[in-house]
Formats: sequence, structure tokens, C-alpha cells
Amino acid sequence: MLSRLVNFLKACWWPSLDRYAHKGSDASGWQDGLLWYKDNGQHFNGEFSMAVVQANNLLEDQSQIESGSLSTLESGPYGTFVGIYDGHGGPETSRYINDHLFQHLKRFTTEQQSMSVDVIKKAYQATEDGFFSLVTKQWPMNPQIAAVGSCCLVGVVCNGTLYIANVGDSRAVLGRLVKATGEVLAIQLSSEHNVAIESVRQEMHSLHPDDSHIVVLKHNVWRVKGLIQISRSIGDVYLKKAEFNREPLYQKFRLRQPFRMPILSSEPSVSMHELQPHDQFLIFASDGLWEHLSNQVAVDIVQNHPRNGSARRLVKVALQEAAKKREMRYSDLKKIDRGVRRHFHDDITVIVVFLDSNLVSRASSAKGPSLSLRGGGIKLPAKTKAPC
Repeated sequence: MLSRLVNFLKACWWPSLDRYAHKGSDASGWQDGLLWYKDNGQHFNGEFSMAVVQANNLLEDQSQIESGSLSTLESGPYGTFVGIYDGHGGPETSRYINDHLFQHLKRFTTEQQSMSVDVIKKAYQATEDGFFSLVTKQWPMNPQIAAVGSCCLVGVVCNGTLYIANVGDSRAVLGRLVKATGEVLAIQLSSEHNVAIESVRQEMHSLHPDDSHIVVLKHNVWRVKGLIQISRSIGDVYLKKAEFNREPLYQKFRLRQPFRMPILSSEPSVSMHELQPHDQFLIFASDGLWEHLSNQVAVDIVQNHPRNGSARRLVKVALQEAAKKREMRYSDLKKIDRGVRRHFHDDITVIVVFLDSNLVSRASSAKGPSLSLRGGGIKLPAKTKAPC
């Protein structure tokens, strides 16, 4: 049965992939079918590698790496900013974050004249407030935008300190060298907000003690109100503001009982880490990668191969695992086009950031290479319909 399905998909979707022929440049990255990648580049604290593979009809993952001044001033502070924004329900929220979060961070860094946990939290809140304003404005013409949201994972390296902030279930993992053994251990740095995790379910119950159905097991998957797996996000206004949980929003998103307090939160979990000389690299990725690879397997892949193409290599191994789970060949999976591809795996975004200890330890006032790059995808108008 599965082989017949694969043959059908190959026949229907393989020809259309020719539209996305290999194109691009070393500066902006390369497009190869549904895969976009930049194998190697230089940031303020070392090298980086970046890759995105599209599964949805419209790419819902957005991402960026920014390096240079982290404020609006030429005087800095200088460093590197990484963002992974895994959207759901559509691309609008993740695109909005890609356009606004880093600009808010630069503004608050300028005001406080330094990078801090407070600066990052303010940037998240300003982004959330801005998207809420957009939903309010668009509600009369496009009410379904209230049900669009995004995870938001951020890493900032500044003055020898690494800041990690997260809402949702994207993940940041550190590869740290153990000198005694020569091994590189995987250390997860980000906190995740997915109700598949028991502690997150407990947090939701403690925040909503009067709602016995705040988390529901539906089709063997834990979901907040039976609707969504994550407990924190940017957007998803329909679960934060009761006035947007009504007609003409689709019935599947509307709750039977009105709510008085927000069900989901946009408050990020933020941590600080003083980087050490034995900290080798960071892997930032949407959950599309972590569905198929453990933290240690991902770190081993990066450590045991050349730096060039690290992110693309991780994506490829994840796709090979996705194909194996469906008992199909990787070569056949690659022939399935966007939209239909989502039945086999999610959008996957990976940014690998290598840490040069000599560059990490230099003062944040020292200038380095300036960089601004966003992860790619098939460029289509926002209203494009799926081909199936």
C-alpha cells in the first residue's frame, strides 16, 4: 500500500520540483529543490552554517543570523544574534518576528547601552504587542490570522556571554569538549514549552487550577485545550484574548467556554551562560530536526565532519530518518513536493554557530564582520494555494 502511495506521489509531484532548480549565490545562499542552504559564513565570533528544508506549501519556518552592532549605534555592543521562528497555522507570525524582533532588540540595547536578559524580554514583548496590533487591524478582513502563531528561539553572543531565550519547542544545544576524554558532549540550553513534557502540563494545571480540561490527551497527543501542543508562543491571539475567540473565527478554534485570563503565554524562558574555551559550537533548530535526531547524535554529526555544510548535513540525516520511518527511500522522499511533503516531515531549519574562543573573548566594543542573512525557501505570494 505504501509503495503504491509513493509511486503516486512521485508521478504527481516530481516534475514540479524542476521549478526550484539549483540557484543562488555564495553570499545569499543556494536553493536546491526544497532545500535552501549556506554552507559556510563568518560571524562576529567564528564561522556558521545554515540550512532550511521546506515541507509546508508555504514555508512556516523563518530564521536569521545577524552579526555586528547589536544596537542602533556604531559603538555597539557588537556580537551575534540567531533567531529560529517555527510558525504554525500559517507563515504570518514567523515572518512578522523575522521583520521586527531584532530591530526591537537593537532599540532596547541602545536605550540600556548594554545587552541583558531584560533587553531580550522587552524585545519579545514588543514583538508580541506589535503582532497583536496587526491582528486587531486585520481581524475584520482576515479573522483567521488570530489563530496563527510561532515558536521563537533566540541566541545572542555578546562580550563572552551567551543568552538563550525561547517560547515553544525549538531547541538550542551546545557542543562542549571534555578534555579528559576528547568527547564532545551535547548540552541542551533552551527550555521547551510543549505539553508532551509532564512538567509543562503541571505548570499549565497550576496556572489554571479551575480548568480540568486545560490540557487534553487527543488522538494520543497532549494538547492545550485540545488544540495546540505548545504552552507559550508569539501570536495565537485566539488563546490569549477572549474577544478573538468567536465568530467569524473557524469553529474548530473556538472554545465552548469563555476564558478570563490568557491560556497561552508569550513570556520567554531566558538563561545566561558564560562561554568557556572548551565550548565548541551551538546548534539552533526548529523541532522538525529534533523529531528525528537526539541532541547527542546531532552534536556527533557536527563534530565528526568538516565545518563546511554542517547544517545541510544535519538536515539530510533528519530527512533520511524521516524516510526510514515511512519505509521509503530518501531519494523518493526528495521527489515529493511542498504541501504533500508535510505528511512525511515538518519544515526544518538549522543554524550551526561555531565558537572561536579568541573571538568570543574579545571586547564587545571591538568591531568584526557585519552580517545579515535570512533563511530561504520557495518564494511564493502569501495567498498561494497548495497544489493538491
